[in-house]
Amino acid sequence: MKANSFNEWSRLREAIVGTSAGYEAHELELSFRLFFNDVAHSSFFYPSITARGPLDAADSRRDLNHRYVEELAEDVEGLAQALASAGVVVHRPEALPPGARFSTPHWEATMIPALNVRDQTIVVGDEIIETAPQVRARQLEGDLLKPVLSRYFREGSRWTSMPRPRMLDASFDTSYVSGHATPAIEDVGESTDGSPDAFEIMLDGAQAVRFGKDILVNVSTANHLLGAEWLKRHLEGRFRVQIMHRFADNHIDSLVLPLRPGLLLLRNPAVADRLPAPLQAWDRIYAPTPSEVNFPVYGDDDVIISSPYIDMNVLSVDEDTVVANSLFPELISELERNGFDVIPVRHRHRRLFGGGFHCFTLDTVRDGGLEDYFGYVDWGL
Repeated sequence: MKANSFNEWSRLREAIVGTSAGYEAHELELSFRLFFNDVAHSSFFYPSITARGPLDAADSRRDLNHRYVEELAEDVEGLAQALASAGVVVHRPEALPPGARFSTPHWEATMIPALNVRDQTIVVGDEIIETAPQVRARQLEGDLLKPVLSRYFREGSRWTSMPRPRMLDASFDTSYVSGHATPAIEDVGESTDGSPDAFEIMLDGAQAVRFGKDILVNVSTANHLLGAEWLKRHLEGRFRVQIMHRFADNHIDSLVLPLRPGLLLLRNPAVADRLPAPLQAWDRIYAPTPSEVNFPVYGDDDVIISSPYIDMNVLSVDEDTVVANSLFPELISELERNGFDVIPVRHRHRRLFGGGFHCFTLDTVRDGGLEDYFGYVDWGL
């Protein structure tokens, strides 16, 4: 079956579920710290990124606790099994060979597995678009998805890639970070050569939320803007790309997720106040505020890369069924109170590995076709 996915809520038929196989370390170099800067502003943040002092190339690698990696693998397999039990055809990326390392003429990195498959790919209708990575360790991550994507291409899907950035120091727009007092990257400074022409296209699929004809894309840097403009030109005439500025640092699926037409899951009322005009009319469910008891306690060497709100990163199986973390029962109760059937799946170390169930999955086939939920209204963006 070829790809067919226009929104976040129609009946899910096929999905790619990521894998944690081969995960060994985080490298806290420039691109990593830029990408995860906003975590430093979340409540009960463990300041582990700076626990060893300023950025030092000789001390930028943090090996992951092997037990946590094993438990992550168990939880991801639980997700894949739960989706299969719900009638979803599940595809998996290739496993990352242990110790996989690669280099370019300008830098080298330890590769990470294709776990958060939502980040590096977006599906719009029958087209699969590989997006332009923002973290150097993820530069070749899309290669692990190629056997699955090739199958969709052979079955009639379109398959496109954004230009892959070189990711030099000068490639990154650091203005978003320099405008915040962020201890995680206090030593980055201005990394450009003084010319905006040095910036490159960088955009993750998880910066976009699909509403049929309209695709809402969050933009916080010049890199994102270039990526959003590329997407807008590429999809012109087929989809309307709505660019929202600085809704978050990058990904928005732990701030806002549509659960069905007319209903949004939101982090809090402050997020609702910033929604574009057409979404202001939709009904809202607010995720309960998480507390420390919802998460394991980690040490100073454990790098926290997700906000406490990561558990609202749920996956819709259809308009009435949602996969949610069994370790956040408060959210499950709120969803059930609003009429949803919830498939509970355990996910213990979500703050260490940067993703929830929406991030861990790429919905390649959903029922339905292209719907226009808003018409040609002014989004006010």
